[in-house]
Amino acid sequence: MFDALYISATGMQAQQLNVDTIANNLANVNTNGFKKSKVGFADLMVAGAARSPANLDAMGLLGGAPRVGAGVSISGLKKLFDMGDLKKTESAYDIAIQGDGFLEVSMPDGSSAYTRGGTLRVNREGLLSTSGGFPLKPNLSIPGNAQELTIESTGRVLAVVTGQSTPVEIGQLELVRFTNASNLQPEGDNLYRTNSESGEPISGRAGEEGMGSLAQGFVEGSNVKLTEEMVSLMVAQRVYEANVKLIQASDEMLGMINGLRR
Repeated sequence: MFDALYISATGMQAQQLNVDTIANNLANVNTNGFKKSKVGFADLMVAGAARSPANLDAMGLLGGAPRVGAGVSISGLKKLFDMGDLKKTESAYDIAIQGDGFLEVSMPDGSSAYTRGGTLRVNREGLLSTSGGFPLKPNLSIPGNAQELTIESTGRVLAVVTGQSTPVEIGQLELVRFTNASNLQPEGDNLYRTNSESGEPISGRAGEEGMGSLAQGFVEGSNVKLTEEMVSLMVAQRVYEANVKLIQASDEMLGMINGLRR
């Protein structure tokens, strides 16, 4: 049987995931804080048993043939945390992280998640939270009579309350970063979880120890570039098409073999 049939099938499977990934990137081109994903490929080698000394006689003239790959596999799917363009919103509850760093979020089960989505709001408990209602860590309670909110580039949060002209300090926003952020596990809703490959979170103040600074009144746009994704999509489509043609060619060759007459 032609190995090309199976080799081409692995190529089609790999490119299908590649196209799915590109489609997700393109679908989120306008999602604030979204980070695009990229598929990694690895070649497959011929199983050793197939060319073991015991099988060489059975392989005849092909016994001395050089090893060839057995197709392609997916080596990984990584997030790319390149900085997206900043968009000015002038909303006091919008912040963008300029540089490395994530906001830490408290999840309902008590665990932590991390986000770069900078659209914030005050939840039912009066805590500064993500757009999904998950409070930030550490908790920052916003007074109900707050008239103005200021978030400094260092993360210090101030509010002007009714009847006072002097801002009152509410608290301090902290950022975290990771040794290998590209391996964070995406959870949807612009949230990420840690795993063994991402490393433990390293906390710090914005603008210090490698952390990015905060920009109030801005949000970070998606880092998806339409031109790059469209080129990648065309390449993936062509590679998929080439693998289909290989399967067709192999099938035709098998048909010719079956049609041989003595």
